[in-house]
Amino acid sequence: MKLYPLQFEPILKDRIWGGTKLKTYLNKPITSEITGESWEISTVENDVSIIANGIYKGQSLNEFIDSNPAAVLGTKVHSQFGNQFPLLFKFLDAREDLSIQVHPNDELAKSRHNSFGKTEMWYVMQADTDANLIVGFRNKSSKEAYLESLKSNTILEILDTFKVQKGDVFFLETGTVHAIGAGTVIAEIQQTSDITYRIYDFNRKDAQGNERELHVDLALDAINYDVVDSKKDYLQKENSANNVVDCKYFTTNFIPLKGTMNFEANEATFRVYMCVEGSFELYYNDETFEYKTGDTILIPAQMQDFEVSGKASVLEIYIS
Repeated sequence: MKLYPLQFEPILKDRIWGGTKLKTYLNKPITSEITGESWEISTVENDVSIIANGIYKGQSLNEFIDSNPAAVLGTKVHSQFGNQFPLLFKFLDAREDLSIQVHPNDELAKSRHNSFGKTEMWYVMQADTDANLIVGFRNKSSKEAYLESLKSNTILEILDTFKVQKGDVFFLETGTVHAIGAGTVIAEIQQTSDITYRIYDFNRKDAQGNERELHVDLALDAINYDVVDSKKDYLQKENSANNVVDCKYFTTNFIPLKGTMNFEANEATFRVYMCVEGSFELYYNDETFEYKTGDTILIPAQMQDFEVSGKASVLEIYIS
């Protein structure tokens, strides 16, 4: 099979809290005023990515993987997950606050939904003045305190809030109560899962005048009531893969590209690169591929060594 860097048609999602920055900031082809998400690489049921470039254009990611799973996913990833692509990549534009929510772990998600859990991380690409995120509890809490805070409409008082700026990273293990705040653009990396328990939605109503469904009871056994340490500090050494997150589900490095870097193949795992700022060129097999802010590319595991050149900030993601 011919191997080359793959890009995909964005899967755009209108959300009650969405806006227009995915178009103005990331150049996505949105047509509404409330586009909240661009799913960049996905194999979630009914939302499977379609290849947008090269000779496999028009083919689904699932079809491409099935044609040679070890070459695409990598030997280690294929042995662990079969033909299933285990991660989901998104950009999010929060014009308004997202709901306060929590994701179940693998065990709970498997038993209830036959799904993976949803460990995830956020990279803040852009943040308006005073933009913030909600992550975890301020102090150790409990099921009883959680339920009482919802009953009395005081849940915001017991949750931890972080003012954020470009480059901030948060790693959200399953069970962490969280919400993306208004005025942020986020690159999100997560397990392949669309399971979310919404526990508070600011009493908002949709276009039909209905409040969105809450999952207060389902969340009870999913929540981690301890205080969590989710914000990640990391180095930003130029032309180096600076580790940001390293967990059993994915590894993420931050690469401040300035000039030229060489990358060696690793047949154990695929790699994904999200350009979160700037632009660069990738050289492979006498071909040149150009990328800019908002582009996400999948490098099949058996794609041989390649070179990149430019000035950009890039997230590198793989399974170690």
